[in-house]
This record gives sequence, structure tokens and C-alpha cells, in this order.
Amino acid sequence: MIKNKIIFFALLIVQLFSQEVYDGLLLFSPTAGGGGTNGITYLMDNNENIVHSWSFSYGAASMPYLMPDSSIVYPYRVSNPTMTSGGVGGGITQLSWNGEVLWNFVVSDATYQHHHDVEPLPNGNILIIAWENFSWTDAQAMGRTSIDNPLNQMWSEAILEYNPTQDEIVWEWHLWDHLVQDIGEEYNATYGNISDHPELFNINQGNVGSMGGPGGPNADWMHINAIAYNAELDQIVFSSRHQDEIFIIDHSTTTEQASTHTGGNSGMGGDILYRWGNPQNYGRGTNSNQVLESQHGVNWVNSGFPGAGNLILFNNGYTNNTSAAMEFVPPLNDNGTYDIEDGEPFGPISVEWYHAQNGVQSGVQGGAFRLPNGNTLITEADDAFVIEVSPEGNVVWQYTYSGNNAMIARCTKYDLTNLGGNYILLGDVNFDNIINVLDVIQVINFILGVSTPSSDQLISADMNEDTLVNVTDIVMIVNFILNN
Repeated sequence: MIKNKIIFFALLIVQLFSQEVYDGLLLFSPTAGGGGTNGITYLMDNNENIVHSWSFSYGAASMPYLMPDSSIVYPYRVSNPTMTSGGVGGGITQLSWNGEVLWNFVVSDATYQHHHDVEPLPNGNILIIAWENFSWTDAQAMGRTSIDNPLNQMWSEAILEYNPTQDEIVWEWHLWDHLVQDIGEEYNATYGNISDHPELFNINQGNVGSMGGPGGPNADWMHINAIAYNAELDQIVFSSRHQDEIFIIDHSTTTEQASTHTGGNSGMGGDILYRWGNPQNYGRGTNSNQVLESQHGVNWVNSGFPGAGNLILFNNGYTNNTSAAMEFVPPLNDNGTYDIEDGEPFGPISVEWYHAQNGVQSGVQGGAFRLPNGNTLITEADDAFVIEVSPEGNVVWQYTYSGNNAMIARCTKYDLTNLGGNYILLGDVNFDNIINVLDVIQVINFILGVSTPSSDQLISADMNEDTLVNVTDIVMIVNFILNN
């Protein structure tokens, strides 16, 4: 009789908690637009309790990252950047849990200026987005026909990999090495038919900062605003706001190979493996084929998460007054390249999933991240507004930062393994960092003898810490779920 009641109770809970909030900690750095103020990063639970905070003397350039040792990697805005545009940064630092500066690296000189995002790698290195400065003479030599700004400069883009232990750049990629133009054969280094070379970027595509940024004309051409890494593929994805496109490149190359068109796992060197969002940029579409508008925050869905391997981003200009989180499936081949037909743009034609709702719109920044339970965390930057959305599109959690004139560039939730690691969370019996009905079922299996708990599972299942695992512990876990 008791056995039947427990099983019935567990099935009832499954129905009640099919759309639950992910029990993680939100890490975010609120700033005024463009950074420069409020160098505080918060770690917050679902009840808006601040679990921890870090202070730094400079405001955030983009989102911070929580590391497994409880430190954060924090991109920030330096005092006097060499180029000023939205998202300008210049510095990256790592702060321990107690706020100690573990290392600090500045990318802000006449050649390079860090901006927006960084990406911590599994080996401890950091990928850094940087504007790269070229003169009008340099641009002409590559086949650019007009500069469109009074500075006679053209800030292209580079990706730098920094090793904090060695305190040096150990890998780099430059867009300038992967250009094409169809203006004249005299520029033979870049001459070719645009539509025949989707692996290269048209140097004459788009303006070069004619409208400028906060400080006026600034020669900002591509405006990359996010970067992410896929360890399984050893590939990098990044987003260009000004060109309304996302791009994937090979990271398995050496720096020398990355400057060429051969080498690496793909055999394509540093050329573009995949691009999506605006195929007219490479002559294989028109305005009607453009999907993205000023998008931000592209990243892969992590392995083990629902939708693993898909790409997800925040499309700022989904409509005139609505932004959208969008998930799509890239046409990946077994060899790490991406399928494309002759004369046709890269697919897909349609997205796998999206979420758009009235009132959620941001002209700048923004992002979307898939969570382990299948929900998606969406940041609407302009209003410092964060929502967690179920796969069915239901908002299950939301938060608005109430600071004056504040925005949140992007943020995501972290599980409790990023708080130092060596501890056991009571109630999380299956160690997935979520206390839910699956843990209840696991404890039931222990009591019925269906499965044998490990020593750590016995500690976690003993919710009331009376050295016994019984129905009382089940009730306490259920009450925790109901109250949380």
C-alpha cells in the first residue's frame, strides 16, 4: 500500500512540474549604455537574493563569465580607448571569489581595440574580439572603393587567443586575410566573383562607420558583438551587427594556417566555414532572403542540453518593434564543414524554434542561452529585463534590474558546480544541479531497493540529516520543490 501511494505521488508531481524554472544562479553586470559606469557584477538566485557580488573600478563591456573555481572573467571598458563605438572595452580581467585580480590584460592601442565579448576556453585561454585598424591606403590596396568616413580609417576585426599563464597571444585570426572583391583584377590578392566565394567576405559590403557611434564617425565596419566556442568541433562562431550575419571559422588551425585558405580540421584554413542571416552579402540572395537584423549573442546549445549542437541568438530587429530569440540547425557535415549547394545560400531556410513577444525589444545588445532543462534565458538589454521561457513559449521566470538608466548586455544562469565544487547539495540526489521530481523518484528507488545509492547520494537524499533515508525525506524534497 505504501509503495503504491509513493509511486502515485511521484507521478502526480511529474505532471505538476513539467514546466519548472531552472534552479540556477544568474550572473550579470548592469551598466549604462556602452559601459563606463557601475563595475559591479551580481550572482543572484531565482528569488532575487544576491548570493555574491564582485566590484571592479571599470564598467563592463559585455557579459561576465563564471568559472568552475568560482572566479569570474570580466571584460571591461578602459579609460581612454583608441576607438570608441558601442560595446567598446579594452580590458579583460579574472577576479577570484573574494575579488582578487588573478590577471589583467589590456587590448587598446593604435592597432587593436578590444570590444564587446570574450570567450573562456576549456584550456584556460580566452578568445578576445578586437577591432583592427587599417588606413584608407591599406583598404584601397585590398580593393575597397570608398571609406565613407572623415577619419580615412577602416577598423576591421580580429580574434585573439590570450594565454593568461604565459601572458601572451598564442593564436590569432584576421578577417583581413579572408576578403574578396569584384571591382578590378589589379587587386589580385582579393579579386574574384563574390557569389563564387561564400568562404570570403566582400570588402566593399556595407558602410565603414559613416554614421559613427557615441563619439561620431569611428570607422567601425563589421561590429562583431559576440563570440562563442564549440570544443567538440574546435570551431568559433561570432556575430556581426553591421552586416546582419553570423559566421563560423575553424579554430584547429595554427596562426599561420588561419591566415590562409588551407589547413586545420576543415582543410579551409581561416576561411569562413559557415555564415547565415543575410546571403545578399555574398551575392546569393536579396533583401527578401535576409533573416537577421542587428542580431547579438550567438552561441551553440551545449552538449547534453535539449537542442544540443544548434545555434541560438537574439535577433534585435525581428520586426520593427519586436526582438526574438531564434534557434536554428546549421547544415553540419561529418567532416566539420557545412553543406551548401552551388549558387545557393547556406541553409536553413526556417528556424527550429523562436520566441518573440510584445514589449520585448532592444536596439542594442541582448542575448539568448539554452538552459539544461530545455528552457531559454533571454536578455532584453535596453530595459535590463530577463525572462526564462519554456520550450512551449511560456514565461516561467522574469527579472528586471531597477538601477537608474541601466542595461544588461547579456546574461545566463549557472548551476551550483560553479561555486567551488566540493560539496553536496541536499535533495539533488542525481547530481544534475536541479532539485525536481527526478530526485524524488531516485529516493523512492533507494527506499524500494530498486537501485543502490552511493555514499554521496545517501548524504544528499537524507534531507533532514537524521542519518535515515525514508518517506520523511521525500516529503521534505517535495515541499522544497513546491516552495521554490
